Amino acid sequence: MNTIKRNRRRFIGILASTTTWGATPWLMRQAAATVTPHAETLTSWHGIALGADAELHIHHPDRSFARQLIQRAITEVRRLEQVFSLYESGSALVRLNTEGYLDDAPTDLIRLLHAARGFGDMTKGAFDPTVQPLWTLYAKTASAGLAAPDPAALRQALRQVDYRAIALDGRSVHLTRPGMALTLNGIAQGYITDRVTELLRDAGLEHALVDMGEIRGLALNPDDRDWRVGLAGEGSDRTPLRIIDIRNRAVSTSSGAGTPLDEAGSMTHLFDPRTGKAQPRYRSVSVSASDATTADALSTACSLLDEADIRRLAARLNLQAWILRAGESSLTAIA
Repeated sequence: MNTIKRNRRRFIGILASTTTWGATPWLMRQAAATVTPHAETLTSWHGIALGADAELHIHHPDRSFARQLIQRAITEVRRLEQVFSLYESGSALVRLNTEGYLDDAPTDLIRLLHAARGFGDMTKGAFDPTVQPLWTLYAKTASAGLAAPDPAALRQALRQVDYRAIALDGRSVHLTRPGMALTLNGIAQGYITDRVTELLRDAGLEHALVDMGEIRGLALNPDDRDWRVGLAGEGSDRTPLRIIDIRNRAVSTSSGAGTPLDEAGSMTHLFDPRTGKAQPRYRSVSVSASDATTADALSTACSLLDEADIRRLAARLNLQAWILRAGESSLTAIA
């Protein structure tokens, strides 16, 4: 799932409040939020963030404070986009991929790369941010109208894929294999979701739902209602297949149908770093975790893992997971 291609997602949004004023159940993955109660306390913003239509709604009796907080959230999102984006010239990630090294790298990049390597270890390589050469190869293959990449070219691309070849030394990053390149699609949107949620929490907001492509719900007051979130399958209409309640947790969904690289959908953005294949095991995978960074990374990785490995990972990390198997029309809880 997936930083940060313009127009990839139709809508992102934030709803937050100091109390349960703004706690009307908000079914995410829709085009709008339900925010009608207590309109006299509501401050809203509409615009573009992460290349998508965005809405921020904050219920707070001090409108000046709410406006300042909205601006802080927008500024933070745009700052992080300049760190992680593959599509913004001059971003830290673009510079790293171009030069193969980056001295005095932003703290957020260093932190996220450490996390990414950790997820690589715990998933036995199913999560790997160095799959960008596979993306480049498959994109060229699809553009040429071919059904599969040339085997020799695939073997060459796989030689450039290995998260363990990311060398981190203090604030310096070095890609130690020729031709390596990183994509933080599959983890950065979760990280941004966490940073924005924590910004709202630290500002004193007690109840929030943040959807930056991944979703995190905040409910600090024991009397607050849980947030209700719809888990979609692979359909373009994003119709929820299951509604779940979340409280101080995050949820992320990965599906190969989200970004098909060819018209037939035989090549997707979910690359297996171990084999180079571009087809996930399942039609979709949703993961709920304590934070959005973890949910984002592991929904990606679990798309490539067998069910037994997902169960083991879930038990270790206190995850919940749902899969949509081929030929089925409903999600199956497997952890």
